[in-house]
Amino acid sequence: MSYHIVSIDAPEADLTCRDGQLVCITKGGAEAKRLPLEDIAAIIITSFSARIHSHLFLEAARQGVALVICERFQPISLLLPACRSSDTLLTRRHLTLSASVRGKLWEKTIDAKCANQLALAQRIAPDSPATRDLAIAARAKTARKEGGCAKLFWDAFTEGLRIEGFARGRKLGGLNDLLNYGYAVLLSTVLQKLYGFGLDPTVGISHAIRERSAPLAYDLMEPFRPCVDWRIYQWVKDRPHEEAFVVTTEFRRWVTGFSLEKVDYLGLDLDIRGVIEGVVRSFRQAVTMESVRPYRPWTWKNSKWAGLS
Repeated sequence: MSYHIVSIDAPEADLTCRDGQLVCITKGGAEAKRLPLEDIAAIIITSFSARIHSHLFLEAARQGVALVICERFQPISLLLPACRSSDTLLTRRHLTLSASVRGKLWEKTIDAKCANQLALAQRIAPDSPATRDLAIAARAKTARKEGGCAKLFWDAFTEGLRIEGFARGRKLGGLNDLLNYGYAVLLSTVLQKLYGFGLDPTVGISHAIRERSAPLAYDLMEPFRPCVDWRIYQWVKDRPHEEAFVVTTEFRRWVTGFSLEKVDYLGLDLDIRGVIEGVVRSFRQAVTMESVRPYRPWTWKNSKWAGLS
């Protein structure tokens, strides 16, 4: 498949196709931006006000380019050419992955998540007993590793913020509201990349399938959760009052910035969105090859995480 995943996120954009090239004109832009359609795998449109010319739909279909249209950054429409409505080989490999391969893919994912939680805990609460215990737990090979590391991480996280009695839960309010919103933004970003690469988000490697859920997105977003945690930590640390726990317009603008932070990933200077794309790309390769080896989840070991270097 073609290489590029193109994101259109300017507030206003005019999209068309000329001479086989995607043409994007933004409000106030100095000149139109162009990219050959034959080099594009998918176009993700998160712009709040985008005009899409019918010629682009036709040419994108001819070139096998998917269009992912989002509302508030959440994919709500997926337009696929007839030739890509079903990627038979990818779908078959995805659905028939052996339990052994799925288990190893999940193990690599959780190892990365726990390593990133440890990196953040060492930054914000280096002397905490919870951080010292997390250093041991993050390197362990146990069936309940994820849950044990999560408990220790939240102990260190809230110790750094000097918050007592915190319990992590989707409906418990307070700090949880900030975390839930940040994770929703992260989920949307992962979903965009999954659709862009033709992966079905309903076929996961660990999370259970539920109605209207996206298990694969929940799986692959796990190592990136500490990116959101770090962003929220900075927000609350600078606002040591209860009002800091309210999801305001200012907070929404702040937390979405995590995806634009620059990191060095596998020798490339990318923002977090680009890293997510790289991880999804490597997962797709692992699926098509039916091998764990190509999958490269994001970890502190192979990246200079902004703010923690």
